[in-house]
Amino acid sequence: MRYLLMIAETEGGNELSVGNDPNEILAEYGEVMAKWGERGILLGGERLQPVSDATTVRVRKGDVVTTDGPFAETKEQIAGYFLVDCKDLDEAIEVAAQIPGARYGSIEVRPIWEM
Repeated sequence: MRYLLMIAETEGGNELSVGNDPNEILAEYGEVMAKWGERGILLGGERLQPVSDATTVRVRKGDVVTTDGPFAETKEQIAGYFLVDCKDLDEAIEVAAQIPGARYGSIEVRPIWEM
């Protein structure tokens, strides 16, 4: 089953901005991704630009309305994601716990609704 692992962090308070060596953290992400690749569960993933670069799109009565910024005002923002293929929720949780961002923020594990 496929799962989306969404990495949520307080913007400006993530592992790359709280005194940690960015090269070490990025190397950790690389190691985790390589391990998942070897296991055959990594389907994709990316780091996202800050919410200040986000645009929210809505269609109301046929009109496209855009707003600068995220959909909702929250303390934590989605900083990145991984798409993984795991046998069950237990494996997806085990995989999510390996994400370095779990030490500084949270990881939302959400099953993909197959269409």
